Amino acid sequence: MLAPQNAVEGYEVLMKIFNTLQNVPPDLKGAVITIGNFDGVHIGHRQIFEKVIADARRLGGPAVVMTFEPHPKQVLHPERRPFYLITTPTEKLRLIEASGVDAVWLVPFSLDFAARTATSFVEDILIGGLAIRKVTIGHDYTFGRGREGNEAFLKAMGRKRGFEVDVVNAFKIGETIISSTAIREAILAGEVSQAAAMLGRPYNLAGRVVVGHRRGAGLGFPTANLEPEKVLVPARGVYAVRARVSGGSYAGVLNIGENPTFGDRRRSIEVHLLNFAGDIYGEPLEVQFIERLRGEVKFDGPDALVAQIRGDIDRARQILE
Repeated sequence: MLAPQNAVEGYEVLMKIFNTLQNVPPDLKGAVITIGNFDGVHIGHRQIFEKVIADARRLGGPAVVMTFEPHPKQVLHPERRPFYLITTPTEKLRLIEASGVDAVWLVPFSLDFAARTATSFVEDILIGGLAIRKVTIGHDYTFGRGREGNEAFLKAMGRKRGFEVDVVNAFKIGETIISSTAIREAILAGEVSQAAAMLGRPYNLAGRVVVGHRRGAGLGFPTANLEPEKVLVPARGVYAVRARVSGGSYAGVLNIGENPTFGDRRRSIEVHLLNFAGDIYGEPLEVQFIERLRGEVKFDGPDALVAQIRGDIDRARQILE
């Protein structure tokens, strides 16, 4: 059963997406599959997808990504708040689609699904559902009740039931292992250029422009106040960003913080767009974080703040040009 086009918010389905454990489309049988959460769809994930596609072409079957919605940790550990996701469900699907796979199996994750044994997962889902020819997993991936399904278990099942198994080692940049966890930690620390290196693209926030304090315009630097869709927001400070709004792309300087110079106590995300003028209240806005310029600072007054903003803009122009 294919997911309808509105099954994932705002997503126009181009690749095949199915979200049921029964009645898998016949043209997806004999699949080469990879399984994982794939939050962030980072460069390690994309190398796995490339391998799956190459193996699928060699074996004459479709290349399928199996992932879960909601994220399993949100179901298994609902007490953990906030729960930081790098990508929204819509973003994750778009990024997976860009890799060129044939289909995504978007499995509804629940406590009942988590209670399946590893044997049931392989026999009923991978073999019964997709009649898999090959499965590729990351080096630390486990599945099934109590995480009983691991590399050794999967390879034993492959020998018994006639499918190939590949386990991919961790990908590194220098000595840093690329993982969704490492990327989240980098973003929370404000290390957005490091996060971008692991993602293979800048980290982004998107949302609507809402009314803020309107202080920026009074200082000569009007800002758009972003209300983001994601919970995962970089550390307080000032960043060089690229922004998309009103059909255009603009360089910008973005501030995350409480505006301590004015005694504010609520976090705001405000971006000053360079070479832009217009009213964009209520419009969708996306920003991509390129580099952190500095941390949050309390200035003696508006004049000192204005001087620093000018310096931030000059530095951002140099970086973004």
